[in-house]
Amino acid sequence: MVVGLTALLAGTAPGAAGSRWRNGPPSDPGYFPIAVWCQDPVNAARFKAAGINCYVALWQGPTEEQLAALRAAGMPVICEQNEVGLKHRNDPVIIGWMHGDEPDNAQSLGEGKGYGPPVPAGEIVASYNRIRKADPTRPVLLNLGQGVAWDNWYGRGVRTNHPEDYPGYIRGCDIASFDIYPVVHDSGEVAGNLQFVGRGVDRLVKWTGGKKAVWNCLEASRISNTMVEPTAAQVASEAWMAIAHGSRGLIYFVHQFEPRFVEASLLENPALLAGVTELNRRIRELAPVINSPVVARWGKVSAGRADATVTVTARKHAGATWLIAVSEDARPLEVIFTVRGLKKDAAAAVEWENRAIPVKNGIFNDRLGPWEARIYRLGNNQADRAFKGQGLL
Repeated sequence: MVVGLTALLAGTAPGAAGSRWRNGPPSDPGYFPIAVWCQDPVNAARFKAAGINCYVALWQGPTEEQLAALRAAGMPVICEQNEVGLKHRNDPVIIGWMHGDEPDNAQSLGEGKGYGPPVPAGEIVASYNRIRKADPTRPVLLNLGQGVAWDNWYGRGVRTNHPEDYPGYIRGCDIASFDIYPVVHDSGEVAGNLQFVGRGVDRLVKWTGGKKAVWNCLEASRISNTMVEPTAAQVASEAWMAIAHGSRGLIYFVHQFEPRFVEASLLENPALLAGVTELNRRIRELAPVINSPVVARWGKVSAGRADATVTVTARKHAGATWLIAVSEDARPLEVIFTVRGLKKDAAAAVEWENRAIPVKNGIFNDRLGPWEARIYRLGNNQADRAFKGQGLL
């Protein structure tokens, strides 16, 4: 199946959660949240150098020391609304409140006692209302588990295969997030199938009705898989896939638990760190495009295979139409794009590749590798002239 996805976010405010939050994330159209999960503030400067612009969750925090370290590094945080957090409710270093992690999963009954059911959605909504009452100036982020994307996730216990639970949970947040890590996954149903990332984002967008910001977590470590770790290309594919499906914020999970525990394993992995740093640079560069209104009727895409999926979302920005295209297939694909409203002879400039593809009567084609993402800029007259001058048209 080939999908020309336009998401459901037209009319949604740009950036992390829009400008309604006086003390929330920046609403600047040039800002896109790129966060890291539950990391020690001692590494904030190193993460910032890699393009991270937000911390989400603090271990047993926030504490005074953690907030001071983040403030010194210029790193904002979304954290628990504990006593210290409320004491600093006027501190701009806090840009949101963390509302627990994976309450939709089966909950531990204590060491050696097994697991009980997930936290009821009604309890999440009630605690959300308490958080909002204490501080209505910041959004509340709720991170959900892999059941968002994978109905057979047995970690939900008695609520496995009950996706109907999720709209109830989403009523208890302003930013809905989730995590699934297909590269390092231990289930044959999910392992290697990166499309689960896009599926989860799609569902959250649908369940929120496009009225709340959707974020998602990305795997950037081997976690507990001693045989496999994600490559920079796979992380990039998951990131652009999430964005194409409607995600408005990314959170890297960088903990490693096996074969040894390393909290900030990304910082010890030079190749993956370099790839993630470059990915973050590109996302920041393209943030004004990502945050521009969705073009609902941009055209269509064909991959030449009935069982192949290419997800495309379109934006209008700076006089051009931008296409974010992501293959959700493990095979190379020959892809044909048909774009509405283009002049007969134009160019599709391929971002970061120093090449352009001729567009004839609104049609151009390209080849996408397995799980490959590509961004095209079309219809900018200045760019057309420049490419003609370089002999690229």
